[in-house]
Amino acid sequence: MRFLKVNNIAQARALMREIHVDNYGIKIMAPKALACLIRINSISNIAANILKQEMLSLGGDVAIARDALTGRCKHTDCLLMGSLAQFMRLNAKLNKQPFGLDKLSRDLSVSISNYQKDNFIFKPKGYRLNLKRRTYIMGIVNLTPDSFSGDGMYSTQYPRMQGIINYIKDMIDDGADIIDIGGESSRPGAQPVSIKEELARTIPVIKKLAKKINVPISIDTYKPEVARQALDNGAIIVNDITGLRNPEMIKVISRYKAGVVIMHMRGKPQTMQDNPVYKSLIDEIIDFLDDAIKKAVAAGISRDKIIIDPGIGFGKTFQHNLIILNKLSEFKVLGLPILVGPSRKSFIGKILKAEPGQRLFGTIGASILAAKNGAKIIRVHDVKEVKQALKVFDALNNV
Repeated sequence: MRFLKVNNIAQARALMREIHVDNYGIKIMAPKALACLIRINSISNIAANILKQEMLSLGGDVAIARDALTGRCKHTDCLLMGSLAQFMRLNAKLNKQPFGLDKLSRDLSVSISNYQKDNFIFKPKGYRLNLKRRTYIMGIVNLTPDSFSGDGMYSTQYPRMQGIINYIKDMIDDGADIIDIGGESSRPGAQPVSIKEELARTIPVIKKLAKKINVPISIDTYKPEVARQALDNGAIIVNDITGLRNPEMIKVISRYKAGVVIMHMRGKPQTMQDNPVYKSLIDEIIDFLDDAIKKAVAAGISRDKIIIDPGIGFGKTFQHNLIILNKLSEFKVLGLPILVGPSRKSFIGKILKAEPGQRLFGTIGASILAAKNGAKIIRVHDVKEVKQALKVFDALNNV
């Protein structure tokens, strides 16, 4: 006798095929193998009580506030408990109900579909990256003198253009799938640089690099003019740490049909670590990203060009970063590929009591957990070592 763990519907189907279940039976029963716990915020106590009774009738349950049962409160949060199959049947029962339950049914259907999605194809201009079978690596190239990790290439280590190009080629040989080039430090407390300076640092490298490599180039910037010139010279992805707050950035990305990484950050790099406080950390990040996604899609950026990033270390405390990595799978509700950048971050340094250059093993550990919890792209400095670790993870995870 064995207790089995099933992470997704594909694994449930595979187990049933293994014991020769009929195909029609697999279609019916596979959703029953997936247990789900879903939180819904602030619905009327009337709707919550109907929801509870409907789930009980299906063999599931709904946890609601005590005062919602007694009628002492008007609204309550809910925890829905059941299998995927039970939630599908619940949808059929709710879609004609009053008290907002018909809308809840539609939202629940979309959320379940998003959460189960795994066959992502990322399509920045001219590329088609299949993110289903393995975890991708985004290699970090900091063309700055003040990177927090100590790898800024405006230093004596990389005094000439050819040194930078060779470094990037080595990164690609080590397994980088995307090269992310930045000309302004986003470390906590970093001061902004002028557009002129950021362009001087990044555009010559991108222009030369685009002729020499066959992997996508990403520009790490929140400035629309820098993004525009980078896209003009060979970049095809914009990695925006401000999460498309600038409407002009959305226009640039849409015009060039570029890919985009939408990241969550509280405040600005200069102030983001000044006592960041959240009422509900994951909910607030999801709401921010969802709003940015809707703006992007409305401007003509297709969903297959969008990556989301919860922003480890950007306006987050030590505990916030741990919670995000632990609950990363909850961001799957947005139905888009997740990117995480744990590389050499301060939360690793705090755990290990180590300086940035001594955080490799901590980075590997965080990267593996991120991939296990749903990240499709990991953004790192140490490409070779993290790539090897993720190859082992992918082999084990895809059995």
